[in-house]
Amino acid sequence: MTTHSPRIVDLSESQPNTRRGGDLRALLTPTAVGATSGFMGLAIVQPGERIAEHYHPYSEEFIYVVSGLLEVDLDGETHQMRPDQGLLIPLNVRHRFRNVGNVEARMVFHLGPLAPRPELGHVDTEAPENTAAAEEGRPPERSGAVS
Repeated sequence: MTTHSPRIVDLSESQPNTRRGGDLRALLTPTAVGATSGFMGLAIVQPGERIAEHYHPYSEEFIYVVSGLLEVDLDGETHQMRPDQGLLIPLNVRHRFRNVGNVEARMVFHLGPLAPRPELGHVDTEAPENTAAAEEGRPPERSGAVS
């Protein structure tokens, strides 16, 4: 068994992922820090932006809202979220997030356990609104990218 040393990762060390809307930053991942049970990151969502609907067939997702006002759809049912609230999203529950406030929203996400392979961990169920694929009418991607 490989052991890893503790490592602090700064947000500036992560690459933005905007394919599904918002700015998703995976910070503590198997690649970055040798995590073996899941991964953690930060979603930055501007006013009016959303993160497209998706689900995770192998992982629960834990959400903590740091700032801003969000709506989350869970299998089609809308819920309000505000700072200092947490949410557990069980396996296979479709979810999307919308910033319904007038300031940037930030939420921490953690998924675990890891899928057998990264490309199996994430299933898109709609195209994001703010991507070239959505603008061109292409179908949503299906991949194992974060959150």
